[in-house]
Amino acid sequence: MERSHGKHDMKKLFVSAGLAAISAMTLHADEYAPDFTAMDATKPWSVSGTLRGFYDDNYTTSPNGHKAGSAGFEFSPQVSLIMPLEQTEFGLRYTYGLYYYQQRENQGSDPIDQTHDVDLWVDHAFTQATEGKIQDTFISSQDPQLTSAGNIFPYRVQGNNIQNIGTISLQHEFSELISASLSYQNTWVDYQNNTFTSAANPSPAALLNSDSHGATVTLNYIYLPDLTFTLSYTFNWTYYTANEPIGFDYFDGGIVYNTLTGLPLQFYSQNRDLMSHSVTVGAKYSATENLSIIAQAGITYNDNYNLASFDTQDSGSLQPAATVAATYTYLPGDYVQVGLTEASIPVATSNPNVINGSLTLYQQATILYATVNHQITPKLTGSLTGNYQYATYVGGNDDGSGQSFFGMGLNLAYAFNPWFSADVGYNLYYLSSTPALPGYSRNVGYASVTASF
Repeated sequence: MERSHGKHDMKKLFVSAGLAAISAMTLHADEYAPDFTAMDATKPWSVSGTLRGFYDDNYTTSPNGHKAGSAGFEFSPQVSLIMPLEQTEFGLRYTYGLYYYQQRENQGSDPIDQTHDVDLWVDHAFTQATEGKIQDTFISSQDPQLTSAGNIFPYRVQGNNIQNIGTISLQHEFSELISASLSYQNTWVDYQNNTFTSAANPSPAALLNSDSHGATVTLNYIYLPDLTFTLSYTFNWTYYTANEPIGFDYFDGGIVYNTLTGLPLQFYSQNRDLMSHSVTVGAKYSATENLSIIAQAGITYNDNYNLASFDTQDSGSLQPAATVAATYTYLPGDYVQVGLTEASIPVATSNPNVINGSLTLYQQATILYATVNHQITPKLTGSLTGNYQYATYVGGNDDGSGQSFFGMGLNLAYAFNPWFSADVGYNLYYLSSTPALPGYSRNVGYASVTASF
């Protein structure tokens, strides 16, 4: 995933429009808060620290009626190092998060959550026409995050849950009008929580631990100085690594048994292995100096090629693929960003159909997001963000039904000077329930101070 080469927004709700799909696993009180510790361009390094107090009325992401609220605090230091050379730029950024929950202390359980977020990149211009990039993002955390790429597991999971995304890309300009890019991305997902695993109650690790390989080639044609057309092809291969049972085979309401062994027939993690092929066409349009639009639309063929031998459901299906994003900067520091993503993403349930035994394979997600950032005074900035995800199950007992995940954040930040700032904010999260997965609501209020140098 391509990142800006200044200090990035700390776990904000949305990634920048048009970036590659990625599902991070972090959501804490700072998620909607803007970053007021931008790196000083005169030095290659930056150090900052945020101290935040918060109240979270559902830190366990439990169903309504079973909520557990807690006051707490967060300490989040960050170190960044950027080394720009003549043709090469090296960058490293590390963010640590420590979160203390008073209610867990009162209950005699471990009150501390810890997160780690590491970004590493190398950009190199081989010639004026050819540029290469190597990027890696490592995240270890417990909570979910709403992003423009979709959320695959919208619940808190205890443990050092890891996601690592590595990307290699190469761009080349053949002429003033035609250019192309080639990229490879590897995504490794590893949930530590694999306790009480059974076919009837699979763990997050059994359902979601995976290794994904994706390759994309894109051709760009500059039709006008402000209008570029694109044609892209993406191949993705995801295989699930846990090798654990995730569901029973059913027929007419009863579990099916092996006639030779007498044991029930079970689905395993790898039965949801997926190969996909996506083709999209699109355009990039700079309507004015202040307004830019990116739009891509196409189709994806998904092939769950490794279904169990006893599974009779179709392994292949066609799904829409789309990305639309627009950014309007109406004043310096003031902007509006809106976007839509349509994509196939992993699903946090297997829930086989009790009549024909078909397995839940993945979910087709539509994500809408928007953010408004307004500089009220030279030192006071307000922001309002929102994200809505509607995901439809493909296969299984809930085939065709969907689940909604909504998030909204309001933040006010005051910069006393370039080195010290404070902010207050409120976040709301709402997950609708389905027969397979419970819903919940969550409210988080916070206030923080940030120092940087």
